[in-house]
Amino acid sequence: LVDCYDNDIIEQVKSFDAMLWHWHHGDIKDVLFARQLLISVENMGIKVFPNINTCWHFDDKVGQKYLLEAIGAPIVPTYVFYDQQKAIDWTKNTTFPKVFKLRGGAASENVRIVRNPIHAKKLINQAFGKGFAVKNRLNFLRERLWHFKRDKSLKSLLNISKGIARLFIPTVAERFSQRQRNYIYFQNFIPGNDHDIRIITIGKRAFAIKRIVRKGDFRASGSGHIIYDPDQIPQECIRIAFEVSQKLQAQSLAYDFVFQ
Repeated sequence: LVDCYDNDIIEQVKSFDAMLWHWHHGDIKDVLFARQLLISVENMGIKVFPNINTCWHFDDKVGQKYLLEAIGAPIVPTYVFYDQQKAIDWTKNTTFPKVFKLRGGAASENVRIVRNPIHAKKLINQAFGKGFAVKNRLNFLRERLWHFKRDKSLKSLLNISKGIARLFIPTVAERFSQRQRNYIYFQNFIPGNDHDIRIITIGKRAFAIKRIVRKGDFRASGSGHIIYDPDQIPQECIRIAFEVSQKLQAQSLAYDFVFQ
């Protein structure tokens, strides 16, 4: 057992055959150096989990866009701009609705529907102006309220108080994270889906769930409405997930499938 935060971690692992580290994208310390440490240890000839092929694009939708396009994976058409005027010009020649996302975030965090060019331009101007907070505190409270309506439990009620507190007391990650700016990310909106399929591959194995879209929403991720029936999982999704994981030589990856 080692402490990956130790200054002499490289020296410590020299006698090891493997290093496993469950680092977290929400921990500001991990984000600072986890990828760099893992690739350094991997270059020492030591097996690591997750390896760099698995984690360099973790919680990075921009990186995932380029990677999936590069290998010809079936990805929803995605548009990333680093120039404000080019992004605005694009809104004049595309169709709506679109889906706006920040590069990071889980459980549908930082995901919005964009129904018209006016809304898109507002987001573009913000992206190339003051930018976006990594964590939207008001949305965090809305999520807690939604969970209470869904669960009607004491735990979900207590979580509302946490959401209110978060309006005034930022987390460590919020205080030290930079605002997201100088890029804008959109995807085509795929209508008619009342669920998505989540596939997670781990080596030669996989597990899958069917996630139901939230009522009055378009997002399935984070809904908490999950079906575990294997008969409701399309085999084609499993095949594609394994194929992409093998192309990327990744140890474990998660995929979300929607259908057109």
